[in-house]
Amino acid sequence: MVVESLKERSRGQLRKAIVVLLRNTTWRCGKLERLIVKYLHREKVGLGKMGTPLADIVQSFKLSGKRKNEFLDAIKRLERRNIIKILNM
Repeated sequence: MVVESLKERSRGQLRKAIVVLLRNTTWRCGKLERLIVKYLHREKVGLGKMGTPLADIVQSFKLSGKRKNEFLDAIKRLERRNIIKILNM
């Protein structure tokens, strides 16, 4: 399975995307990136699952409008730094 960049994915695919935490590090990350990594780590440790649907993360952060765009930018930065991986389902 080839993982495409986040820009190339359509909105329908983003709803079905699974976010997998590769490394639990927040060195040189912003506040939003730290919150995302902390959330993914808590999900992985608490429930034992490797991936979390992107729609669930957006829903738990209660994002809309401009904040949602900032969130997706933070996801892109984390993927570019190889901290997380986004898989299409």
